[in-house]
Amino acid sequence: MASAATTAAAEWEAEARKVLVARKPAFGLPTACPTCLPALLYLRMAKVPFDIHVDTSFPDADHIPYVEFGECVAFNNEKGGVIEYLKEEKIVDLTSNLPSDSYPDLLSTKAMVSTWLADALQYELWVVTDRSVAQDIYFSDLSWPIGKILHWKKTRDVKQLLGITKLNAAEREDEIYRKANAAYDALSMRLGDQAFLFGNSPTDVDALFLGHVLFVLNALPGTSTLRSYLQNYDNLVNFAERMKVQLLAVDSSSGGSGSSAPSSSSMPRKGTSSGQSYKPKPRAKKERTEEEKKFRQRTKYFLATQLVAVLVFLLIMGGVDSPELDDEYDVEYED
Repeated sequence: MASAATTAAAEWEAEARKVLVARKPAFGLPTACPTCLPALLYLRMAKVPFDIHVDTSFPDADHIPYVEFGECVAFNNEKGGVIEYLKEEKIVDLTSNLPSDSYPDLLSTKAMVSTWLADALQYELWVVTDRSVAQDIYFSDLSWPIGKILHWKKTRDVKQLLGITKLNAAEREDEIYRKANAAYDALSMRLGDQAFLFGNSPTDVDALFLGHVLFVLNALPGTSTLRSYLQNYDNLVNFAERMKVQLLAVDSSSGGSGSSAPSSSSMPRKGTSSGQSYKPKPRAKKERTEEEKKFRQRTKYFLATQLVAVLVFLLIMGGVDSPELDDEYDVEYED
């Protein structure tokens, strides 16, 4: 374990510019993905020079975002995610200088952001709002039938994850929003008039929370209940606006394209467009064949499931509206 950590740290130091692979930009953000945005913000807060590349190959992939440096790759679905990987390997840890007596508060605050606020955002993105927001982030590069089926599948998965059925939908909605509002209230008191949640220096909790707030304010529609709750807390909104200027000014000035002037940290690699799909390189030569097989198998599986989904959609569900799809989903729960 120690040698692996040493190798990762050495690779990090040896690589002048790292690569963050994320989903594409939208809504004036360098990446519109609510999972990718905190990783990007964490690297910016740590003043790490990196390039941004867009991966459109797997819209449902849980390994995105990921960071490449040298022969190493930090995937989102391993070791708790990109941020936790960088902390665990002692590569980039913004909490290292935090007083030890602050850790209990930091952990409880992080748990609140990662559960109550994350659940509320998922609920609004996949259950409450229409397909347009998720379409822009995940499915716009796919054909309409495939995008619609994948959106329906994700909506069903989120409802299952949040424990929502046709019978308890109103009750669960009230609970989700009540917890989200309570989280905003607690975070507003935690922040106060400080620069960051835990004093004058950023932590990983700041990156997680800032990613949430920027997505809610910029991506969710004006009718969003979550957005209306958030806007009741001026210091949280002001915090997000101030940090957006400091951390994302270059991206905003370029119209949210995800790339900017050569001197910026979001400059694409030579010969690679930030709008093209991007695949990770292997973490080590021994793993090269295994990684290639993994991605080839995932590609075949993804294409096969898409084909089956389209055939089912056209033969069985063709022409029905999305509310009818939701009704069928609810029937499955009642059974």
